[in-house]
Amino acid sequence: MTKVNLEKSDEEWRKILNPEQFRVLREKGTEPPGTGKFLHNKEKGVYVCGACGAPLFKSNAKFESGSGWPSFYESVSDDAIVEQRDTSHGMVRTEVLCGSCKSHLGHVFNDGPRNKGGLRYCINSISLDFRKKDD
Repeated sequence: MTKVNLEKSDEEWRKILNPEQFRVLREKGTEPPGTGKFLHNKEKGVYVCGACGAPLFKSNAKFESGSGWPSFYESVSDDAIVEQRDTSHGMVRTEVLCGSCKSHLGHVFNDGPRNKGGLRYCINSISLDFRKKDD
């Protein structure tokens, strides 16, 4: 998969995203736990970046973590996401960004399903969109 780098100014992103999307995707905010529209989604398909539409996670990689946010054990490809160190809020975490537009998605932790690699990508629903698959 060829990665597309979508660089836009904050002004351009503000024209594309609603204020809450901008706060989370571009200003690294978070949505309250248990409130996201995709937390309990069980449909088959692909979760894509809410900013640029790039594919991020397949529905079959989603699992119930009990964290209050949609959780996935792997991304659709190695270049779908970018990880970087996050030392905000007095913690050391690994932030997850869209590989194409570098929008904030959430964080990844090492407490996911052991039989699936042990990762838990904890992702804000507002950072995602969903493309349903009909099979």
